[in-house]
Amino acid sequence: MASEELAQKLQRRLQLEESGAAAEGEVEAVKGAVEDAEERSCLTASAGAELSAKLCRRQDINEGAAQPRRAAVFNPYTEFKEFSRRQIKDMERMFRLYDSGRDGYIDLMELKLMMEKLGAPQTHLGLKNMIKEVDEDFDGKLSFREFLLIFHKAAAGELEEDSGLLTLAKLSEIDVSIEGVKGAKNFFEAKAQALSSASKFEAEIKAEQDERKREEEERKHRRAAFRELKSAFTQ
Repeated sequence: MASEELAQKLQRRLQLEESGAAAEGEVEAVKGAVEDAEERSCLTASAGAELSAKLCRRQDINEGAAQPRRAAVFNPYTEFKEFSRRQIKDMERMFRLYDSGRDGYIDLMELKLMMEKLGAPQTHLGLKNMIKEVDEDFDGKLSFREFLLIFHKAAAGELEEDSGLLTLAKLSEIDVSIEGVKGAKNFFEAKAQALSSASKFEAEIKAEQDERKREEEERKHRRAAFRELKSAFTQ
């Protein structure tokens, strides 16, 4: 009798444990389903926001309020033919000098420091207007291409006299009004002069190559002289 009663209690205990495990499993399943639904909801919201941003960007482009973004990589020597290779390298050194964040852009604060160093400090609004004049992708900072546009516009006479960008171009060490397009008064004259500068561009490349060859020959002569001197002492 006692053994039968004990067996019933054990069976009842086993049934309770099994029902408890099932209930726990159901809770976990429901919890997992809720988490999956929340994750899908977040992904849908993120995708919706991204799609909305792309549609707004496309609408701005269609209405002429924005320009299509250009590729991040470009060739300044072919795109800005009115400048010599040396001038572009000078502009690149200047750009890197003031790109203190080393992120490939000159932001508002870096432009502020640049104008102060050039002796022409600007107001906060003035700095924002300077960036806006050449900010093609509307990111509020200057890429190297947009930096080159400053000198391109200055050389082509496309900047107003009171423009902060024109002040920047005039105060920099790169005199675009004289060297850039040799005093061209408008963009079309600049383009015409750029077409005739192809031979000069090739000559500059050849001069750089000749300079590297000359330096290599000098290194070979120095190494040969050193070997001769060393062999004289070892004899």
